[in-house]
Formats: sequence, structure tokens, C-alpha cells
Amino acid sequence: MAADISAAKAQHAPHAPSVRFEHLTKTYPGGSRRPATIAVEDVTLSIPAGSLTVLVGSSGSGKTTLLRTVNRMVTPTSGRVLIDDNDIAGLDAVKLRRTIGYVMQESGLLPHRKAIDNIATVPRLNGVKKAPAHERAYELMDLVGLDHQLAARYPAELSGGQQQRVGVARALAASPRLLLMDEPFGAVDPIVRADLQREVRRLQYQLGITILFVTHDIAEALTLGDKIVVLAQKGRIAQEGTGAELLTHPADDFVANFLGLDAGRGLHLMNSDGVQLVMDADERPIGRLSGPGR
Repeated sequence: MAADISAAKAQHAPHAPSVRFEHLTKTYPGGSRRPATIAVEDVTLSIPAGSLTVLVGSSGSGKTTLLRTVNRMVTPTSGRVLIDDNDIAGLDAVKLRRTIGYVMQESGLLPHRKAIDNIATVPRLNGVKKAPAHERAYELMDLVGLDHQLAARYPAELSGGQQQRVGVARALAASPRLLLMDEPFGAVDPIVRADLQREVRRLQYQLGITILFVTHDIAEALTLGDKIVVLAQKGRIAQEGTGAELLTHPADDFVANFLGLDAGRGLHLMNSDGVQLVMDADERPIGRLSGPGR
């Protein structure tokens, strides 16, 4: 299985780019009754090529602003964004967006178009004829685990999880080297969310593309991220590293609290009929350790 995926990855995956933010600041102008708002201030950050990097932070941390500067949906006030060392400010914004996959919360599907046509949107905009665009869309439905019978349904006729899968398929339709995901699973239930998270990890491994993922959920960040960037207010980077590095050596109290490592939320193990349960500080079970035969 691993050999098959590696072979497919080598054969079909486009070159995965790196992304770099250099001293990036975004300020939204104020008005007569309100001051200007600094969304992110002097952020310098590197996103490794071929990684799944997660920006995690609470409301006001600037994570979505940073993400949207990559496809020029937001224009920086100062600083720059580079993809493979190329300043994107000099690129045509529309052409750039058509080379970058983008998945948003609640899918953002066109309600009046069938699932198959939603998936085929970007190839059709790029001049691909309907038949080959639909052929590609069916391939992507297989890739993201959607039954072909759903192709003729409209978004309102799909479940939340199905809509998000259509959204992911649409983002992949133009074979992007870079995929941006802005809290894409925040509106689905926990079981579906876990399934979609596993699907994203599988797709990233199989396709070998660079993914920049935004969430406010630290558990989701730890589940997905090759690299995790914890943001404080205005895009200040509180810490970056692997999940293990953050959990082992949190940079400060802010990071420790965000990770849930403060003393009031300490976890411990309890044996129950031969099963190791993970307990929180209030002795409530929140999970169990997996092992052979379980």
C-alpha cells in the first residue's frame, strides 16, 4: 500500500512550493468613530514545501488574514508574501488564485450548481471543455470518498460532510501545488470532522502538496500538523514547531495554557478492566490508549 501511494505521488504530484511571509503587516483603516485595526503586525514565517502547516490561534490572532494574503484575497499594508521565493505582489491575482486550492468553512459551494459542476468550476474557468472537466471531477470524487451518485445533487441535498468533501475536491480540481484551508471543518459534527481530518492527512501524503491550514482548535492542530504555529494577538508568533515539540517544551504560559497544559487541566491514566483510560483533572474519561486487539 505504502509503495503504491509513493509511486502515485512521484508520478502525479506537482512540485510543492514553500511559502514565506516577510515582515508582513495588515492594517484596516478606521473611520470617524473608530481607530484603525492592526490585524497582523510584522510577521515573518516560513512554510516548508510539502508540509501540512497549521496556523492555530483564538479570534483576533490574524490567522485567517495571513492565509488570505497568500492568494491575494487580502493585500498586505507592508511586507510581502513569497511562493518559492517569488514575490506574489507582481503576479496577476486572478491567475494566481486559479493555481491555489482554497477550502473555506461551510464549503462555500455555489448553491445553484450540481456537485459535479461545483468541482469542475476552476478547470472550466481555465478553458477545459465540459467532458474532460467532468471526467476529472469524477476522479476527484473517488479521491475524496464521494459516491458518483451524488454528482447530480445540489449542495442543499448533501450532508455537511459531503459538502466539505465536494469543497476539497473542487479545490484540488486544477491540480494545485498549494492548498489553503480556512477552518474547513468547524461546522460539521465531531465524528464527521475526525473522518475529514483523516482524509486531509491521507490526501496530503498521497498528493505531496503544501497545505496551509487554519483552525482555532488545538486538538485539530495537533492531529494534522507537521508544523504548528501558535499565534497570539495581531499575528505574534508565540511558538512554532511539531506537536511533540510544543507539548514537550511550551515557550511560555500562554502556549502552555493554549495547549491545555496548565495544572488545572492535567491528564493522567487510569486502569479500568484492563483498559488504560485517559482522565482529566476532574476524573472524567476523555479517551483511551490504543493497543493490540483494541
